Amino acid sequence: MTELKVGARAPAFTLTDQRDKKVRLSEFKGKRVVVYFYPKADTPGCTTQSCSLRDAQRDLKRLKAVVLGISPDAPPKQKKFDDKYDLGFALLADEDHKVADKWGVWGEKSMYGKKYLGIVRSAFVVDEQGKIAGAFYKVSPKATIERVTEALRSLG
Repeated sequence: MTELKVGARAPAFTLTDQRDKKVRLSEFKGKRVVVYFYPKADTPGCTTQSCSLRDAQRDLKRLKAVVLGISPDAPPKQKKFDDKYDLGFALLADEDHKVADKWGVWGEKSMYGKKYLGIVRSAFVVDEQGKIAGAFYKVSPKATIERVTEALRSLG
């Protein structure tokens, strides 16, 4: 798992959202983007993280940022998650974890002593030029907003 560094070009992607629409990172050139990776829709930590981003939408928009969530869940599961919590931003399906690999968030995890591969909860800020302005690996669900807000404010 190779982590992205601040200043690196954000790896390009095209993924399907919860409404079966193709979303490309390149569509957001000239805008600031918060990209967050979460392990599984509608689980406690992922719900906390996603709802905190939903609740911070006004502040994030003031900081000129849009939000994209990415997990290995299929679009129908992403849609159920969005409908249940009225998240209001694109939730992207990375079912084969190729994007997660490129962003350095697919790695070894352990639960109850069992090791497995999965999404390492992470958040990124991508600046208007498509470069990483903030990279937060193993970010806690509750710290996501604070971290991305600091990175967005540092952009001026």
